[in-house]
Amino acid sequence: MSTNALTHGITVKDKIGYALGDMGGLLTFGLISSFLNMFYTDVLHIPLAQITILMLVARVWDAINDPLWGSFVDSRKPTKRGRFRPYILGASLPLAIAAVVMFTKIPGLSTTQYLIFAYITYIFYGMMYTGTNIPYGSLASVITDDGQERSSLSMWRSIGAGFGGLPAQIILPMFVYSTLENGTKVLDSNKLTLAVAVLAVLTVVIYFLHYKMTVERISLPPQQNQKDYSIFKSIGALSKNVPFIVLCVVSMLLIAFQMYTQTTYNYLLKNFYNQPGLYAFTTVCTYLPMACFLPFMGKLIRKYGKKELCSVGLAFAAVVNVGLYLLKFTALVKNPYVFLALLLFSGAGQTFLVLEVWALVMDVIDYHEYLSGRREEGTAYAFYSFTRKLGQTLAGVGTNILLGVIGYNVDATETTGQTAEVVAKLYDISTLIPAIVLTVMFVLLAFCYKLSKKRLEELHAQMEERREEA
Repeated sequence: MSTNALTHGITVKDKIGYALGDMGGLLTFGLISSFLNMFYTDVLHIPLAQITILMLVARVWDAINDPLWGSFVDSRKPTKRGRFRPYILGASLPLAIAAVVMFTKIPGLSTTQYLIFAYITYIFYGMMYTGTNIPYGSLASVITDDGQERSSLSMWRSIGAGFGGLPAQIILPMFVYSTLENGTKVLDSNKLTLAVAVLAVLTVVIYFLHYKMTVERISLPPQQNQKDYSIFKSIGALSKNVPFIVLCVVSMLLIAFQMYTQTTYNYLLKNFYNQPGLYAFTTVCTYLPMACFLPFMGKLIRKYGKKELCSVGLAFAAVVNVGLYLLKFTALVKNPYVFLALLLFSGAGQTFLVLEVWALVMDVIDYHEYLSGRREEGTAYAFYSFTRKLGQTLAGVGTNILLGVIGYNVDATETTGQTAEVVAKLYDISTLIPAIVLTVMFVLLAFCYKLSKKRLEELHAQMEERREEA
């Protein structure tokens, strides 16, 4: 029987089940980019410099924790329930608990005690997220090995991520703020904690449905013995995989761009426009273009290729973000709806990479098998995931450094607000930095990532021949 007969033909159930995996993770992970920094500054009143150090320390631990977890998964013999699904289900409950604790304010603590509490809860949450996310990221490559089906899974993952991010980016901003007597809107920690608790319960339920609705179809190559696994050999092979390295950097910048803009737009709409409720529409501007392009993505990918479409989209988004920055020199800059309209066009350009990035990940993992003769999804995805966490850190550290540079006062939000000079500079860092990051991403993907449409067709044909011979 051919490999195709065994692995192809995934159903809608597979796609929905796979999408639920990212939806479950993003229900709480989306809170980090939307509210965690503001929770630390405006609720716990932790100094910006201390938050920056916290982010760096957490990533140092991730540099140890992520590869260890990925290599552990790869070195284990597959169970009857699969190589990856049992780990996802097992880590879902502690992940949910960690999220609630991370957004809980214990009354009466000093700033130092709040900082220690933040270290413990943030790092613990990161470890639990690793416990679910690394096996989940590896899962798609064992659901199917067909290129079009993988593109479909990537799009469904993005849909799942979109729905998972909705509460943090659209629903919660409408409910977690309170208004002071002077009209200033402030983040209400009690409302936020209650909302996170509800999302945590949903997280566990959704992960269980994900576990029940997905099937692992791709087995290890017949000649691969898990006892022969070596993390050093795996790292050596990955270091020779240039497309893998380039994609890691692009994905690092993508997550940095997303989390940076989600955080700075929250500050911008609250301070520059004094309309924090409009923050929900920044998410609409990202996901509405995705919904519009989704029905046509399969045809576009077949005709033009993943790398080619993503590169053009990034170039367009970079140009739009330059336009956002230049808007400051016009009277239209004070109109939040003009700002949101341009964000909609930026979202259209980003759509291709956001929808296809996970299909690109599966392509570079296949290329790892082509180079090494081994399927080591856990290790490959662990290092890929770590670079994305570096992007998260880059956004967190960069945001706080820039807020410090422009003079943002963490104690001013509940009294007189920020100064006019700070608010003006807040617009600058919210528009110029994203334009630069998008430009760098375009250059890397267009000129350094060599897995074009034609090269992928050749690669998959060669791998099919190898598997049939084996």
